[in-house]
Amino acid sequence: MAGGVGSRFWPMSTAEKPKQFIDVLGVGRSLLQLTLDRFEGICEPENVWVVTNKNYAAIVREQLPEVPAENILLEPCRRSTAPCIAYVSWRIKKKNPKANVVVTPSDHVVMNNEEFRRVVKQCMKFTGETDAIVTLGMKPTRPETGYGYIQADLSTSSPRNKEIFRVDSFKEKPSQEKAMEYIRNRSYFWNAGIFIWSVSTIVNAFRVYQPAINRVFENLLPVYGTEKEQEEIDKRFPECESISVDYAIMEKAEEIFVCPADFGWSDLGTWGSLLMQTKKDLYGNSIIGENVNIYDTHNCIIHTLGHKRVVVQGLDGYIVAEEDGRLLVCKLAEEQRIRQFSGEE
Repeated sequence: MAGGVGSRFWPMSTAEKPKQFIDVLGVGRSLLQLTLDRFEGICEPENVWVVTNKNYAAIVREQLPEVPAENILLEPCRRSTAPCIAYVSWRIKKKNPKANVVVTPSDHVVMNNEEFRRVVKQCMKFTGETDAIVTLGMKPTRPETGYGYIQADLSTSSPRNKEIFRVDSFKEKPSQEKAMEYIRNRSYFWNAGIFIWSVSTIVNAFRVYQPAINRVFENLLPVYGTEKEQEEIDKRFPECESISVDYAIMEKAEEIFVCPADFGWSDLGTWGSLLMQTKKDLYGNSIIGENVNIYDTHNCIIHTLGHKRVVVQGLDGYIVAEEDGRLLVCKLAEEQRIRQFSGEE
């Protein structure tokens, strides 16, 4: 899923080039490209599907030349994750009714790719043998109020896989007090929005729980893969309710399981989360860029990938970022106001 418009990493990310298309980590690969990279050994590029907004078609093709052009599906408007997933599920089902599918956002980061692959492979084996829906639950490292949570029934694991458990409930983003309670409980996990299921399972779930959305895409079966597909999608996609797959399917379906995992995941929703995920020096600074010198500076994230020399002195708890002539110097504690400051609001 690569249609998001997140611009919270201004000045790097903008509405024209959201964070999934930028090199957040300074490794020469965008988050979208890193998402493809971590599926090496799980899925061949010809079996990768990308759903994005029509405005981003060119940049997706540029960044993922190994993915077939016909596997890049274009949404004419934003309708959250349920219509996005319904569309690609029916598209895949027409090509391979027995497909096993992993759905993942393209703007998250995973630090341990080897463990990610191990977890995904075992979950795919599970969904390939059952009618189950599996979601990955990230083991929380702090009382985070910015994520939704999954409560697992840890009393008994699945007989088929000792690392997979039934979901008790899904929880909204909590207060600080609730988040502390979840941490102490140990049966709560961050909801990463990564799902594994067979294509037949998810299509049947849409038929049962979201018949209106399902009808839109099931009725388009005759045009998938033809020159009429985009025209019909442009016409019918806006009819769909804007609803997340969590509300549309996950909170309604019965055979829902969670696989607790720990592979260094973050949705990188803020500069602060990037600081937490990246390597820091002895003074808590994360420097992404080669031509940077710092003095008497603590707990800062400095992101400058250009050729300009950058010198920072005397800051504590700041963001310093530069991209294409746009410069940001902002307190980490005030970063929620960046879009307001920048005029992106």
